[in-house]
Amino acid sequence: MKWLKVLAPVGVILVGIAATYGVVATAPEEKSSEQVDTRPLVTVDTLSPQNHTVTLTSYGEVTPLETTQLAAQVAGEVIQWSEGFIHGGLVRRGDTLFTIEKDAYEAALLQAEANLSAAQAQLIQEKAQARVAEQEARLMPDTQVTELYLRKPQLLSAQASVKSAEAMLKIAQRDLENCEVKAPYDALVVSREIGVGDYVSPGTLAATIHNIETAEVTFPIAGFDRHLLPENLSRLAVKVSTDARQASVIEGYIHRDSGVVDAATRLSHLVLRIDDPYGIDSNTQKVKFGSYVNISFKGRTLKDVYRIPQELVTNNRIWLMDSDQKLVPKKVEVVHESGKHFYIRADLANANVVMTLPEYPQPGMEVRVARDSDHLVAQKQ
Repeated sequence: MKWLKVLAPVGVILVGIAATYGVVATAPEEKSSEQVDTRPLVTVDTLSPQNHTVTLTSYGEVTPLETTQLAAQVAGEVIQWSEGFIHGGLVRRGDTLFTIEKDAYEAALLQAEANLSAAQAQLIQEKAQARVAEQEARLMPDTQVTELYLRKPQLLSAQASVKSAEAMLKIAQRDLENCEVKAPYDALVVSREIGVGDYVSPGTLAATIHNIETAEVTFPIAGFDRHLLPENLSRLAVKVSTDARQASVIEGYIHRDSGVVDAATRLSHLVLRIDDPYGIDSNTQKVKFGSYVNISFKGRTLKDVYRIPQELVTNNRIWLMDSDQKLVPKKVEVVHESGKHFYIRADLANANVVMTLPEYPQPGMEVRVARDSDHLVAQKQ
């Protein structure tokens, strides 16, 4: 039995070896591992030059073309003011805003008319006497005929009296007209300082009004956009909107350049005008004084430029792929920014512009161009 104790362990070992050999022998051969392409995946495109008309944008505050502080030009009691002559009221050019008592000025006008009639009568009399003196002088020696005898001084005095009386008549007529204070233009009444029964003197402030026939907006243009302004700015059409979404647009036009560059900000300013801002002569949208508005207008047309996403431009440089599928940096000139895109100038004829960059692009980096399926997978990731 001793031999059985010795052979049993040996048999177990041999059976284990045989089983291991059988498993190894029947196992499938390992496939040779595929080589992984570690080159970054990119997409490329060839760009075509285009002409692009720049749209310049800015902002500004709507202000009246002019503001007038109305004052009385004659003294007297205020006896009436019109319905529109209130804070926030709109009045038309030539409307009577308020009336000053006229009795004294009507009397002064009658007195001036009477004085003129008397001066004219005196002139007629002097002319007649001068003609008689002239006829008599023909029969007298020349030594006895003087200018006083011919009544020339008296005639000149009568003529002067007529002119003086005419001047006083004009003043009386003007004072009577000034008893009715009229609007010098279509206006918004900002404030009214008088009421019925008030006694006013010449120079007494009666009201402050804004001209609503035309409004102005002074808006800034950045220094880097000045070269994009068109050569002729006169009456260039401008779109004005009080809503940033520009849901409703008011038409305006550029009136002038302010002619000054701000020393602190280096901004220049243009001035646009809006006709009939309160829409009293048309059905256009009302734009109130003090409103901030968004402004857009057409600038210069940039010729032979390329439109490219901003994220592809770093330090005025983009990336191209050469024929060996390697990255090559390319210097470009950024001429305009619009939304999320730059408009650039460069020699990109038939160039493969890299449109999706590796995380850390380097000159000479080898890349591979994504197929459509690869690009879709990359986008999903």
